[in-house]
Amino acid sequence: MTGSLLEVIALDVRDAVAAEEGGADRLEIVADMASDGLTPAVETVAAISKECALPQMVMLRGEASFLAEPESLESLRRDARALADAGAAGFVFGFLDRAGTVDLAATEALIHAVAPLPWTFHRAVDHAADVQAGWRAVRLLPNLATVLTSGAPGGVADGLRVLKTRCEAGDGPLIMAGGGLRPGHVPVLLEYGVRAFHVGSAVRASWSDPVDARRVREWRALID
Repeated sequence: MTGSLLEVIALDVRDAVAAEEGGADRLEIVADMASDGLTPAVETVAAISKECALPQMVMLRGEASFLAEPESLESLRRDARALADAGAAGFVFGFLDRAGTVDLAATEALIHAVAPLPWTFHRAVDHAADVQAGWRAVRLLPNLATVLTSGAPGGVADGLRVLKTRCEAGDGPLIMAGGGLRPGHVPVLLEYGVRAFHVGSAVRASWSDPVDARRVREWRALID
């Protein structure tokens, strides 16, 4: 891997191969971007494993909310085992309770289920009722590889000041900037000390179109 990490959202094998061709370091595998990304099929992860050498960080999210009901959590634990067997290198998850506080019990239950694999806490952290308190809770969780964050619910443009403050506090290595990330944000974020970047819609014409290897290459050049 080069100096900075580039993670690309992939929905299928074609996306994964294009991301690899463009120079991505890692994939986030999801289904149903209309719901902001849900758990993909085991078959998708297995098929990507056969065609693409990039590590797959696989979404564990059963519905279009950040809540974890007990039965959905049990289902996600079963999914995690099957997805790990299919080739997942790690997972992406994170939960809020109805008050908008980080749901530590649900999140820790999945951390144990996926151990010893690494995991990413996703942008639920940006939607916490108290974003600063949410960050403080998340950053101490075990086996945490990265936190996918824009610093604010509205995206990176709104969250730059928050991301800067986190980097000044020494949390730069945990941050994977994503959510409304634009090319113009990259030099600023690199200057803050962010070294991991996450792109989805920015490397395709629309969510119904595949990843464009040329666009991935442009991001690769930008973050390097």
